[in-house]
Amino acid sequence: MKKLRILALVREGLVPPENMEGYSEKEIAEWKAEFDVVSTLRQMGHEVNAIGVYDDLAPIRKAIREWQPDIAFMLLEEFHGVASYDHAIVSYLELMRQPYTGCNPRGLLLSKDKALSKKILSYHRILTPKFVMFPRGRRAKVPKRLAFPLLVKANLEDASAGISQASIVTTEEALLERVKFIHDKVDCGAIAEQYIEGRELYVGVIGNARLQTFPAWEMLFKNMPDDVAKIATAKVKFDEEYQKRHGIETGLAQGLDEEQQMQVTRLCKRVYRALNMSGYARMDLRMRADGSVFVLEANGNPNIAYGEDFAESAESTGTSYEALLQRIINLGLNYEAPWRR
Repeated sequence: MKKLRILALVREGLVPPENMEGYSEKEIAEWKAEFDVVSTLRQMGHEVNAIGVYDDLAPIRKAIREWQPDIAFMLLEEFHGVASYDHAIVSYLELMRQPYTGCNPRGLLLSKDKALSKKILSYHRILTPKFVMFPRGRRAKVPKRLAFPLLVKANLEDASAGISQASIVTTEEALLERVKFIHDKVDCGAIAEQYIEGRELYVGVIGNARLQTFPAWEMLFKNMPDDVAKIATAKVKFDEEYQKRHGIETGLAQGLDEEQQMQVTRLCKRVYRALNMSGYARMDLRMRADGSVFVLEANGNPNIAYGEDFAESAESTGTSYEALLQRIINLGLNYEAPWRR
């Protein structure tokens, strides 16, 4: 394996320390993904330079020109606090003719915009919840073509930002109230989509032209009361006490027969290609009791911390964490960006 010079791009304040000694679990949680990637790459023999970026591209430009990295490892999820600007960082890397890991700019742009991606998926006749968009600055009108219950969420945010049990609405009044909440508190447009009752599945996809899917992972709600919606709220994802209390955990999806597994594999690859994605991504799905599968979201550059769903799913196929990171790097080095043509 060739030893590489790797520029790790992380959010300002999340440049990981040399080790975890002396830090609380809460502190570690802030930069665990960055630590796992950077420390593992160094253990593999690569030379890694991690720089923090917030609202200035100058540090990236300086590092590329002076340090001349073989590849940039893209761990930035935002710029200037705006999550939808991650594609602009990758675009800048392409303008600098700098190879990078993960999804290309177009794939990030299309997948990040939930309404736009749903339109593209619908064009390709890929099953996705029916929806209506509520842009900021316009008067919200109750849609006549959608039946309750609906799930209301932010159109351009990820990590379940703004999603709670109150996001499931069953009346016009509740819908308008939740849309206002997204506009005011999350500060972006809101999308209300058909609520799909069923199993919550996550499927990792990796590759550029030739694609591989990892086994479907499932979020389980073992102790959740029957009158509570089984959805991935912010509490479900990030509140450890809440997770323990309600028996929330993720693991290999059980009980999928061979036909269902093939259906999920083909579906996720179709979504990946329809949205022009590359590198690696995670597909969020809902499977109804009748076996029908709906695509909720496609997530470019998902969390690849050691022990998280993507890495765990890869490991279930015999792909170690080190091998996973190396494959992500190799895909970045071999991605045919326009400047390479």
